[in-house]
Amino acid sequence: MSIIGVIFLAGIIFLLFNEYGIVKYIRLNNQVNELNKQINEVEQQNKRLQAEIDSLENKVPAKIEEVAREKYNMIRPGESKIVVEDK
Repeated sequence: MSIIGVIFLAGIIFLLFNEYGIVKYIRLNNQVNELNKQINEVEQQNKRLQAEIDSLENKVPAKIEEVAREKYNMIRPGESKIVVEDK
């Protein structure tokens, strides 16, 4: 192998694996994409939660009753709760 070949190979290795190399760029780009995906998911969850807050603040009786029944297992006086177990 000639000196020029060795220098060329060393240059390629340096470009790929140095502190600002292509490998690090690809890894960081993947992290950015994953973080953007997580941000989008959290923004969607925030929108859903804000819609629920808005409906509760407007005192929509059906929504309040739904939340009371689903989250807090509340029932109206005179009602019986029936538990169905999956097997």
